[in-house]
Amino acid sequence: MGEEFCGRVLFSGKLKGLYRRERSHETMTDLLQVTPLPPFLVERLSREFTLHDYFSADDPDRMIEEVGTRIRGILAGGMKGPNANLINRLENLEIIASFSVGYDATDVAAAQARGVIVTHTPEVLTGDVADLAMTFILMAPRRIAESERFLRAGKWLAGRMDLGTTVRGKRLGILGLGRIGWAVARRAEVFGLHIAYHDIKPMGDLTYRSYPTPHDLAAASDMLLVACEGGEATRGLVDAGVLDALGPQGFLINAARGTIIDQPALVAALGSGRIAGAALDVFDGEPAVPEELLAMENVVLTPHIASSTHETRRAMGDLVFDNLAAHFGGKPVLTPVPPQI
Repeated sequence: MGEEFCGRVLFSGKLKGLYRRERSHETMTDLLQVTPLPPFLVERLSREFTLHDYFSADDPDRMIEEVGTRIRGILAGGMKGPNANLINRLENLEIIASFSVGYDATDVAAAQARGVIVTHTPEVLTGDVADLAMTFILMAPRRIAESERFLRAGKWLAGRMDLGTTVRGKRLGILGLGRIGWAVARRAEVFGLHIAYHDIKPMGDLTYRSYPTPHDLAAASDMLLVACEGGEATRGLVDAGVLDALGPQGFLINAARGTIIDQPALVAALGSGRIAGAALDVFDGEPAVPEELLAMENVVLTPHIASSTHETRRAMGDLVFDNLAAHFGGKPVLTPVPPQI
């Protein structure tokens, strides 16, 4: 029981499994990991692929010299992805699977120019990201994070804190009406907010009013939600002019990418009272966060947790695995990144 003969050698069940893994290792596809990944996903991938941890390697260049010709896939993330130099060093690269909905950390144009497929994980994290964004929309005007600090510091014993601002009837401007922007809009309507948006893509006939520029949208908003894609095309899109248009009663909400906001301009606008407050899950240069932001009472700060739930991370991991399995099984991938060239 639990044993079998293999030729003339007797293997226990445990040793049989080791023998099978060792025997199949030679035929397993090699993947390069350039970003941290959840342990459950690494464990699952390791059963089907040979992983090379480029992200944690003491000498990444030497790793490429040793295994580069064997690498057929890259495991990337929203904040860590391969640049053109790395992509072009891997002559047998076929696919880059990103554990994220955003793919601005990967040089997609360089990959697609070589015929390398790039995949990401849309849809499965939309709900959780939209939930956090909606939470921010409620928290910032109502001063919820500030009120908790007020209570914990014992200040309530000396008197009540100042009033917050209601969200009902306020104007929410959404910068980028994609999957997440739409999901937030639906949530915001329930709370009685009036929705407007700016997007570079034509949206057709909508009940929401469209504005031609981010500046125009900010000027017509009480709260401005950043929900567009990251990358060089949107770097610094929310600049000092947009913040001034939002005005001293306005709030900025960002759960997209930190690079979309001119961060020094934001710090200056908050410090001078040119906007009322902000709620930020992402930062330019994270995990470093400006000391000025950390010291401000009118700012809600979280450490890039918009999609950080057990359920969403599991669904993202499943989609990364399924994209790789489909490609190396000779089938179309499930969620390719749109053509960038």
